[in-house]
Amino acid sequence: MSTPQKSLTLYTSPLTQEQAAKLKKLLLEEGYRFEPKPYTLYYASKEKLNVAVYEKGPKIVLQGKGTEDFVRFRLEPEILGEAKLGYEEVLAPEMYEPHFGIDESGKGDFFGPLVIAGVYVDRGIARIFKNAGIQDSKKIGSDKRIRDLAKIIKTTQGAVNSVVEITPVKYNELFSKIGNLNRLLAWGHARVIENLAVLKPDCPRALSDQFANPKLIERSLMAHGKTIKLEQRTKAESDPAVAAASILARERFIDWLEKAGRTEGKAIPRGASAQVKLVARELIAKYGAEFLPKMAKMHFKTAAEVLKEE
Repeated sequence: MSTPQKSLTLYTSPLTQEQAAKLKKLLLEEGYRFEPKPYTLYYASKEKLNVAVYEKGPKIVLQGKGTEDFVRFRLEPEILGEAKLGYEEVLAPEMYEPHFGIDESGKGDFFGPLVIAGVYVDRGIARIFKNAGIQDSKKIGSDKRIRDLAKIIKTTQGAVNSVVEITPVKYNELFSKIGNLNRLLAWGHARVIENLAVLKPDCPRALSDQFANPKLIERSLMAHGKTIKLEQRTKAESDPAVAAASILARERFIDWLEKAGRTEGKAIPRGASAQVKLVARELIAKYGAEFLPKMAKMHFKTAAEVLKEE
């Protein structure tokens, strides 16, 4: 039996001052009731729709059961002058079909874990994510924004997720056994898919960014994941499920670094820069070379360089 499609009940969009004024005129003509609200240029409501236009931006926030019709038939054609809502669903319908999205964080960072996350979406969840501004975590520079979006993902009804954190100690142990980053990634992706397949056994497919032969993941899947159709493609982060997964993975990664930084009394930097080498040297000087594998990925050239200096 097919799941009934959810209609949009929350929508936000930036407006120009001219668009905000034009929208107010439209709402007045339509008989909306206006009332003062903090931080808004105006707030109006009618039947099953609330319209708030905030000073900052300005931006519009629509809420209520009438949201989707208002966006499609009034806001986009008469105020915004462009049709966005539903357009992607015509061009890329697979984004809105039930599927898992998988992505990772920490792969290129010397310090910290490798985190792999997965999120389930269907049409209703994908729309909520798109409307909330959920996108590839690499396009988001603010840790606060990452955490705000992660909260939306975790609290969206039906959007089950799984996060696998491979700590530096475990990462180094697995890498020494597997000997290849792509194989290690495939192992992590398979664990996440397996976890999600238990939570959502009727999901037909999983999507991730192109990083290796899909056969690597297939070989690592166990009983629950064997029925999943695996897809990989470049720029998969444009997909709402993969984008959501990238945010959950990034959140867990930055949480680990922050916790480690509090323990050490110093910021643990990202990437593999000169600052990273400096902190690595300081940790070795403080605790000895044997401490480094607890904090860092030892197959990086950075490890060989700082250990050679010692």
